[in-house]
Amino acid sequence: MRLNKYIAQAGIASRRKADELIQNGNVKINRMTVKEMGTEVQEGDVVEVNGREIEAVAKKPVYIMLNKPLGYITSVSDEKGRPTVLDLVADVDARLFPIGRLDYNTSGLLLLTNDGDMAYRLTHPKHQIYKTYRARVSGVLSRERINRLQNGVDIGGFVTSKAKVKVIKQGERSAIVELQITEGKNRQVRKMFAAVGNKVQELERTAVGELYLGRLMVGHYRKLTPKEIEYLKDC
Repeated sequence: MRLNKYIAQAGIASRRKADELIQNGNVKINRMTVKEMGTEVQEGDVVEVNGREIEAVAKKPVYIMLNKPLGYITSVSDEKGRPTVLDLVADVDARLFPIGRLDYNTSGLLLLTNDGDMAYRLTHPKHQIYKTYRARVSGVLSRERINRLQNGVDIGGFVTSKAKVKVIKQGERSAIVELQITEGKNRQVRKMFAAVGNKVQELERTAVGELYLGRLMVGHYRKLTPKEIEYLKDC
């Protein structure tokens, strides 16, 4: 079994985060630090992460949709002691981790799972699954600015892919906008609007692909339906 998958099945992190742990020298096999991607774990090997021995175990996959409130970190833990999204699903009998992220000041739909393979697939750049956001931004969102957002903008050394933009309501001092993107760079939506001259005042993710937040209350979660799980596996 590949080392990153072994770590994911032990419930330590997603496969993508496991790759980071390996690259940073936090993983040992039989007391030897391993940094090579694709390393295989053989039967009888002793695997340690951050000095703690781990073991991959067979587990029932769990898939959760959470309506993340403002003021929560999308992380398993936080060195500053801030609340994390795992605090909101503490009663779930599984070691969950987030699929993707939402920043501290962004609310809305966040998926969590203990299925490392699915988390890896859904966060891999080759999977062009749209994430839908609703934002309140300052000022007027002109046609020229909309075109720039749709065609891609430079957000600091990275030019975004084409986006879908729909103005829901334009007021004198602010606008409510729906934005759909396939990427997930850090604070990407905020940086995109800033690049065209509109500051994000409020931001919520309302959908991931065909999975919608709907009437799920802020701070609450629900398990995905079998149909929703199949949809994600086919993405």
